[in-house]
Amino acid sequence: MTGLDLDAEQLDRYSRHIIMDDVGPAGQARLLDSSVLCIGAGGLGSPIVQYLAAAGVGTLGIADDDVVERSNLQRQVIHGDPDVGRPKVDSAREFVERQNPDVTVRTHECRVEADNVEDLLGAYDVVVDGSDNFATRYLVNDACTLAGVPFAHGAILRFEGQVTTFEANEGGPCYRCLFPEAPEPGTVPDCATAGVLGVLPGTVGCMQATEAVKLLLEYGETLDGRMVFYDAADMTFREIAVEPRPDCPVCGDGGIDSIHDVEYEDTCTV
Repeated sequence: MTGLDLDAEQLDRYSRHIIMDDVGPAGQARLLDSSVLCIGAGGLGSPIVQYLAAAGVGTLGIADDDVVERSNLQRQVIHGDPDVGRPKVDSAREFVERQNPDVTVRTHECRVEADNVEDLLGAYDVVVDGSDNFATRYLVNDACTLAGVPFAHGAILRFEGQVTTFEANEGGPCYRCLFPEAPEPGTVPDCATAGVLGVLPGTVGCMQATEAVKLLLEYGETLDGRMVFYDAADMTFREIAVEPRPDCPVCGDGGIDSIHDVEYEDTCTV
């Protein structure tokens, strides 16, 4: 698709993109030709799915094996009370279909694991990780880095969130450069035990969606090589550098060749 192929409804729907010199008709057409895999349709996945669909990302994959619970509704804004008990991928798909008929939704009702992650990644241009556990985060990092697929990472807890992007470029860092292995099980609480401010994932997920759109447009500076920490209680942002680690087992000199060389349980150690 080129900018000249946009129809009248699309010119209207995406008019605020089209009038931007930095996007324009060609940029919008590029988004419509792009594909993104969102891993997780929960707190982070909700704003990611919502804003990527609104932006006109043409193919949106949603991977999640969970069902909607009433306790989700305080923050998972693409699901509603009638969806309680339904697979999240189904209610997410219906949300997108109501929002933007231009978007093709591919649902993957599964847990992302070593046996399926490579096939999932192979169908998408960019991955956005909205998962809520360390095993999936490390698996996504390792699989994307080895396959050269850029991805945006986010995590949340209580009042705090973190966001970064890894463009999977040769010589660039990966998640393991900053966190070589996961903490010991039970040492870091999750949202189910420590809670999370309902509006927090909206901020973090929107930042991840922004990074995905920039990657697709190849515009601006992403967070590759940087991680942003957001404290909603103090309304502060802090940034640290993420440097490539020469001995990183995934992106460094002594790298692994396959995700199957890693046991993605407990500390996710290579």
